[in-house]
Amino acid sequence: MLEALVCPVTHAGLRYDAAAQELISEAAGLAFPIRDGIPIMLLGEARQIRA
Repeated sequence: MLEALVCPVTHAGLRYDAAAQELISEAAGLAFPIRDGIPIMLLGEARQIRA
């Protein structure tokens, strides 16, 4: 399923962080949460992973 998901900002691929339950967009510097097994791909829900 991960292959079908892309970052909504950059359209680049995502990396799964199992420990944090997040999908990481290295290109955008954002982490999108996964809640109850559902990726929340909304910009307002993402957290920045770099300054």
